[in-house]
Amino acid sequence: MNYIIKMSSKFSKVIREMPKNAKETLRHLIDDMKETGPVQPKYHNFSALGKQTYHCHLAYHWVACWRCEKDTWIVEVLYVGSREKAPY
Repeated sequence: MNYIIKMSSKFSKVIREMPKNAKETLRHLIDDMKETGPVQPKYHNFSALGKQTYHCHLAYHWVACWRCEKDTWIVEVLYVGSREKAPY
């Protein structure tokens, strides 16, 4: 069974402004999370931010943060944007 990835439409403007390499990394990250879940250690600077909350760098200035409630198949993307404004 695949995980369900939820991402707010509010990130669409930010994603359009991201450089191509960061967009591609985000796309790969989402595809990998659908297949294997929220823990993605192969991504740059991947780390847990707390219980079931994670982040990684998409490019030097770009990050993504997400969470997955225990015992669910739903991963919610909490933040996509510059690392300077990241919520951690």
